[in-house]
Amino acid sequence: MQAIIDQVKARTPGEIEFHQAIQEVMEAVRPALDKNPAYRKAKILERIAEPEVVTIFRVPWLDDRGEVQVNTGFRIGMNSALGPYQGGLRFHPSVNLSILKFLSVEQMLRNALTTMPLGGGKGGADFDPKGKSDTEVMHFCQAYMATLFRHIGPNTDIPGEDIGVGAREIGYLFGMYKKLQNEFSGAFTGKNLSWGGSLMRPEAAGYSVAYFAAEMLATRHQRLEDKRCLVSGSGNVALYAAEKIIELGGKVLTLSDSDGYIYDEEGIDREKLAFVKNLKTIRRTRIREYVREYPQASYTPVDPRLNYNPLWNHWADCAFPCATQNELNEEDAYHLINQGIKAVTEGADMPCTREAIRIFREKNILYAPGKAASVGGAAVAGLEMAQNSMRLEWTRDEVDSRLQSIVKTIHQNCVDVAAAHGAPGNYQIGANIAGFLRIVSAMMDQGVI
Repeated sequence: MQAIIDQVKARTPGEIEFHQAIQEVMEAVRPALDKNPAYRKAKILERIAEPEVVTIFRVPWLDDRGEVQVNTGFRIGMNSALGPYQGGLRFHPSVNLSILKFLSVEQMLRNALTTMPLGGGKGGADFDPKGKSDTEVMHFCQAYMATLFRHIGPNTDIPGEDIGVGAREIGYLFGMYKKLQNEFSGAFTGKNLSWGGSLMRPEAAGYSVAYFAAEMLATRHQRLEDKRCLVSGSGNVALYAAEKIIELGGKVLTLSDSDGYIYDEEGIDREKLAFVKNLKTIRRTRIREYVREYPQASYTPVDPRLNYNPLWNHWADCAFPCATQNELNEEDAYHLINQGIKAVTEGADMPCTREAIRIFREKNILYAPGKAASVGGAAVAGLEMAQNSMRLEWTRDEVDSRLQSIVKTIHQNCVDVAAAHGAPGNYQIGANIAGFLRIVSAMMDQGVI
């Protein structure tokens, strides 16, 4: 197995995030490989570690001054053994091939865990929508879709939202796709409710993070009620994880963005959270504005000189890293443990470093990887596609009921699979093996293609 990891690193030099994701998966699924020698003979690991398709293209567009700007667009199709590729688009200056390949690996396994007929993929561009006018965002989305439309479709590849891509961007992208393909189809998820979107699609990933945390705590006869919770980020996942935590009786103390974080000892209640939603999704401004409205709270700007994030150094019961990859490191993990943490539930993709995860396991802290905990986004994306195909619109209660059922099933599957492979209580091993086995079964059935 180490030889395979070394081959991946040699073939893709500098793709650090991708190497990290592949190594985690390979180490986690080792017990499944030991039980099934046929997987090694079929070179399953080597095949899973290589995307089926990678598309890289130029995106020239006009800004409001009439000047030409040029960005790079990407789309990764990681694995389609279970169905068409499905996964979000990320518009952010940090986007590169390594990040999108690691996100594709996570999405491949997350989609497999839902048991829906979905493969895994991811895409995006190094375009930053922050500070751009609506017209500039529209021009970029149309230019991006002018190339991507050839590679996507409801039975081929279905993009959705991610960082920097919300309902506004999906609308512009879909409009251009519809014009170029001359069809109205379920080629995107995350659409506006008035033209094919699903109720609870924005909330789904965040809600599932809270639901999964509640399921984990229940295995130790605890509940989210009255738990002090640290949440990072202020995108959809963070905001709706916070919303559901509050609904389940937890106390949310923090939220953040790339500039810094706010800490509210009184707790961020429904009214305060509504203010943050308006701040981030309507006004599109920075989290520091929170303390102007609620001066009892404190704001701490990012200090690049620190090798830890002070957000994780407050007394709390539960941590929810929902911002970005590798945001919680070894030192942060020790801070959390010293501050009484009982459970860590990932909302972002790979937000905890390998060293942090090792510490949580050694200290017997409940830990759920994002591919299992934030599965709600993928699940409701699948439900949105089903509604589009049937020309139906389910009620909010129907979607929420299906989501809760899916999370309960995934949680139990992770528990059962981990125990069956000699790692009881290890959600990281359980989630990776459960998703891996479903993908591999389809690959073996379909032959070497």
